[in-house]
Order: sequence, then C-alpha cells, then structure tokens
Amino acid sequence: MIKIVVLEDEKPTLETITEIVENHCDETKLIGVARTIRTAKELIQKTNPDLVLLDINLPDGTSFDLLEQLKTIDFKIIFITAFEEFAIKAIKLSAIDYLVKPIDPLELIEAIKKAREALDRSNNNLKLSALLSNIKGLADKPKKIILKTAENIYLIDVADIIRCESDGAYTRFYLNDGKKIMISKVIKDYEEMLHDYGFLRVHKSHIINLNFIDRFEKTDGLIVLKDQSSIPVSVRKKESLLKIFEDLSK
Repeated sequence: MIKIVVLEDEKPTLETITEIVENHCDETKLIGVARTIRTAKELIQKTNPDLVLLDINLPDGTSFDLLEQLKTIDFKIIFITAFEEFAIKAIKLSAIDYLVKPIDPLELIEAIKKAREALDRSNNNLKLSALLSNIKGLADKPKKIILKTAENIYLIDVADIIRCESDGAYTRFYLNDGKKIMISKVIKDYEEMLHDYGFLRVHKSHIINLNFIDRFEKTDGLIVLKDQSSIPVSVRKKESLLKIFEDLSK
C-alpha cells in the first residue's frame, strides 16, 4: 500500500484525481490533499507520503519552491501541469513523470501504477537535483539530463554530450570525457528533448551537438566532430545544416 498526497488548487482537477485514486488505483491510499505550498509542506512533513502529485502553479508559488523548502525528499513525484513548454522540457530532462491537464484518467492510473512498481527512493535526489538545476538555472548554466541504464543513473551536463547514435531500440551517448552510455530508448525520444540546447538530428541515426563541429566535408556529406568522429548528413538535413553555418558566419 502506498500513501499518496495531492497538491492541486483547481477544484475540478482535484476532484478528478481524488475519484481516480480512491476508486481505480490498487494498493494506494490517499492520505491528504493541499491547495497551497504552505499547507502542502506541513502535510508532507506530517504524513511522510510515498508519492506526491504536484500541480506546478499554486496561489503562493510553484511546486519547485516547495521542493526547495523541504529538507528531505524521499517520495516519488508526478507533476501535473497545464501545457507549459519550459517546465515540461525541464521535467523530461530530469526523467520525472508528469501529466498534462485536463487529466486523462487512464494516464493517471498508469502513472501511479508505474510509481508503485518503482518505489526505489534512492534515485529521487539525483533526479530532483537535475530538475531544480534546469528550472532555476541561468542561461549560461549547463543544463542537466538524467541517463538511466540497468546498472546506473547518470547526471550529465547536456553541454558534455558530443553526439547520440541510434542502435535499434537503444541510443548510445558519446560524452566529452570519452565515456559512452547506452540507453534503452529510441533516439527520437531525445531529438525534441535536446533540440533547444544546440543539438541537431542530421541523420535518422545521429544527433550531434553543434558546439562540437569541426568541419563539414561537403563532397562526402560528412560532419567531422572535434573527437574526429565522422557523421553522415542526410540529404534533407543538409540544407538545415548549411543554414546554421550561414547564420553563424554573420
């Protein structure tokens, strides 16, 4: 049985979540709800929940403010948000679950089931460290991404990723320190996630960090990166790449 707390200030959404948790989620118990950061902090400290569903924007701040105020975070988190592009990108980089309003009952049930089956709390601090860094970081501060393998969870500066390479249902990350990390996700999952941080998918099997480009060999259609790896550029991506070079030369 896992104990759940909900932080949500919109009455219809709170009623939907309450009904779903109480009537459709096995092995769970809703132990409290809150509508403000202040009351949520008191409730969490008093009840020690296993899982907290957090609306992002509250009357007295954001749920990120709440997380910074808590001395210990030993519970799983599912964020609940309206479509806020920046927040969602930061959450995705940090490998934390989220749901977009209006709440889809089946998605909520599945998210809670997933949390119940993976209640290993040892990963929380690493993920939350990445999230809070991404949310409050200044423009010149490196963004963080969580990369999970069967054996390890890595907290990586996005700026240290040279490139990503598809290997079937897996993606291999090549880092600036020479490390390689194989993740059991397809490369498409990372294309949108990394796009706003200087990355470009130049081929169906390759995403590159534009900051690591050494040269473009136009005759062979190859990008050579600073680690001397040669990456093929697809015909349809060649124009985008040349436009980037043109913009940089202005």
